[in-house]
Amino acid sequence: MAAVAQCVRGALRPRLPLLSVALRTSPRLLCAATQQKNTGQNLEEDQSQSQNEQKMEPSSAEKLLAEEKAKLEEQLKEVTEKYKRALADAENVRQRSQKLVEEAKLYGIQSFCKDLLEVADILEKATESVPKEEIKDENPHLKSLYEGLVMTETQIQKVFKKHGLLRLNPVGAKFDPYEHEALFHTPVEGQEPGTIALVSKIGYKLHGRTLRPALVGVVKDA
Repeated sequence: MAAVAQCVRGALRPRLPLLSVALRTSPRLLCAATQQKNTGQNLEEDQSQSQNEQKMEPSSAEKLLAEEKAKLEEQLKEVTEKYKRALADAENVRQRSQKLVEEAKLYGIQSFCKDLLEVADILEKATESVPKEEIKDENPHLKSLYEGLVMTETQIQKVFKKHGLLRLNPVGAKFDPYEHEALFHTPVEGQEPGTIALVSKIGYKLHGRTLRPALVGVVKDA
């Protein structure tokens, strides 16, 4: 046995310097390994942080895009509303202008018509002033004059009607302050109060609008 132990010590003795060298260099190796390990961990942490930043960046960009989209949609909504209001205003202006033009066409002649009404009144008074018993063949001149006045009055009423000017002779109708002007009130037997008993002057309407109210006497309670 002693011989075996000596052989082992003899075999190990030449390798002791190598082992001591390995022990002296091992701290450096261990330090390098540790640095490599730390470097690998740092790289992994940097990669992880970069991935997190990349994950965060798209979310921030999406948020900005969403905000920008909301702003643009709001602006579009405002512009659309303004456009609709502008269209509505333009349509209202067009309709009012068209109405004014139509009214000008219809009622632009009312001043001229008022002047002609005086002529119609004179013709009416002229025909009424002629005694009916005097209109006979023995008085051919008076008869011809009367017939000419009647024909003129008839023709002027046709012209009035053609242009929308109509007579208002409201005897027996209910009093309407928009069409009639009361000159007096008087009790009349057999007639309802508020009705028209007498027309002193014929009225006229132009296209449904009162051009000249009829001058009337109205029945009142007794």
